[in-house]
Amino acid sequence: MIINSARFAISNSTHSKCPTDKHHEYAFIGRSNVGKSSLINMLTGHPRLAKTSSTPGKTLLINHFLINNEWYIVDLPGYGFAQRGKEQREQLEKMIRGYILKRTQMTNLFVLIDSRHAPMKIDLDFFNWLGENGVPFSIVFTKLDKLGNDAGRRNVQKYLKVLMETWEELPPVFLTSSEDKRGREELLDYIDQLNKLPVEE
Repeated sequence: MIINSARFAISNSTHSKCPTDKHHEYAFIGRSNVGKSSLINMLTGHPRLAKTSSTPGKTLLINHFLINNEWYIVDLPGYGFAQRGKEQREQLEKMIRGYILKRTQMTNLFVLIDSRHAPMKIDLDFFNWLGENGVPFSIVFTKLDKLGNDAGRRNVQKYLKVLMETWEELPPVFLTSSEDKRGREELLDYIDQLNKLPVEE
């Protein structure tokens, strides 16, 4: 797939105020500082489309980016940022869950995992919640450039082995790097396949 255009469309604090047009939406989520904005910028070829920051937890709204005037990338707030107050954490969790469960246009949720880290309970619990609710999702391992090829693949295989202890079948898995553009074509090809399906009403 070739990205000809990518632009910011709208930000919202609730799924009910998201765009009313019937386009496929591909949402990206992960723990704070997992490299979500960098991955979105790498996929679209627009280095400043999604705002990146060295400070974790900057995304606080549901951000829609219109791609090729045909489909959306949705940047969701990160989860698990401990420095937030309880009230703000609960608000963000309500916003995220509302979008994931009630946004019928969401065709797939890409869950980002830092390839350098061992499985964490917060991620495993999130995967299980998605499975229990029948949410279509994929796993995207990020920052593969920070590890050698062998070390990166070993880390990913260890992670998937842990998942297989509770999952009979794993969702699609992608290995990426925003630095060297690894995994870009695979992700865009997958989105291209899903774009051929009808949008849920």
